[in-house]
Amino acid sequence: MNQKESQELTKIFWRYLWSSILISLSASIGTIVNGIIVGNLIGESGVSAINLTTPLLQFMFTISLIVASGAGILIGFALGTEDMKRVRNIYTLSMGGSLVIGLLFTLAGIFYTDTVTGALCQNEELFVYTKDYLRNMLLGAPAFMMIWAVSTLIGVDGSPRLASLALVIDTLVNLCLGFVFMHTFHWGIAGSSAATVTGHIVGILIMCYHFYGKNNHLHFTWKPQAYEWKNIISQGAPLAIASICLTLLLLSANHIFLNTQGENGLFIFAICMNLLQIYNLFLAGTCRTLQSLGAIQIGKKDKEAFRLVLNKSFMFITISMLSTCLLISLFPGIITRVFGSSEPSILAESNHVLRIFAVSFIPFCYIYFIMIVYKLYQQDQMALFISFALSLTVIPVLWVISHFAPGLTWYSYLIAYLLEIIMIASLHKMTRSKFQLAD
Repeated sequence: MNQKESQELTKIFWRYLWSSILISLSASIGTIVNGIIVGNLIGESGVSAINLTTPLLQFMFTISLIVASGAGILIGFALGTEDMKRVRNIYTLSMGGSLVIGLLFTLAGIFYTDTVTGALCQNEELFVYTKDYLRNMLLGAPAFMMIWAVSTLIGVDGSPRLASLALVIDTLVNLCLGFVFMHTFHWGIAGSSAATVTGHIVGILIMCYHFYGKNNHLHFTWKPQAYEWKNIISQGAPLAIASICLTLLLLSANHIFLNTQGENGLFIFAICMNLLQIYNLFLAGTCRTLQSLGAIQIGKKDKEAFRLVLNKSFMFITISMLSTCLLISLFPGIITRVFGSSEPSILAESNHVLRIFAVSFIPFCYIYFIMIVYKLYQQDQMALFISFALSLTVIPVLWVISHFAPGLTWYSYLIAYLLEIIMIASLHKMTRSKFQLAD
């Protein structure tokens, strides 16, 4: 690859990256600001209730991730080899699958809202808040599923800017309507979830513009080849397993922190999970770029171009993680007040806890990033191992520390992630894995 080609690829990389970050920004900032609005209009119980619904929403996202991420990687490979028949086939399966799965969640919202809420929340004071928020999210599940599928696929197909614009508008609609629904219409916490669903619908409609463009390669086929489902699931499996494990972790952590730290502890933990969205803003944006642009270079069998994309992704994620950690460590009290609490005991505890989690999320992000790298290098076994270990390691560490050293419970995440890094390095050495693309 000559200098001109390198410069052109660098320009494409930054275009994909900033578009991907805007996509992540819409999701991350939307979640954070939504928590702030709920905290100030409804109170600490509202923030805690939303956090209790997170495991189910994470599970919905997991299924969307299997379809969208797996299909996105395969479409990237197919575009690199100019196999348009396969592009159409995978696109049809992924879009159809996302819609059908979303409708199944809608049925659950119609007939089983109480049952689902009871599985997530055993606290009587928080039950009503949790149920009111969850009902609209389940009813709007098709929009939740489709927004990530459409944005991922049109991004790979050359419209990352349109995807980012649509999701930014999605977030703005969500936040504006959330305030209106809760403050003006007095819908309570249900207004927040209703606004989220409305924002997703608006975002999907905007992204439909891509399908009328001349450079659109995403077309439906009336005879999709079902065997491609195996490939889609296989490609999306590591990310999906990591997301499922995160769902289990959230369920366990919510239960442990509520029982050991009380409602104030759960509120502080909810703030930490909101702050994770800031890290995820950079992490998801970088990984999305690496997957999309990296898969195309692999399809072209251009190893030098792929290494360029990989190196730039690593440098960006490093700088962004350290900067985020520094900002949170400097202003923990301000962050807690922004989420609606000025109680001295909560402020004192959160000053300590937020700094711990600010450091804890750095190894988490590197572990997630290296999982994507293993997947692109077709080291599937290592990628699967990391996807399991990413969250499942935290659960036993959290349980053991909360029972035998409760004063150190907040350090559980950091300890677990450091153990994971040691395990990954040891397994990499034992299996003699190599970061080398197949010819």
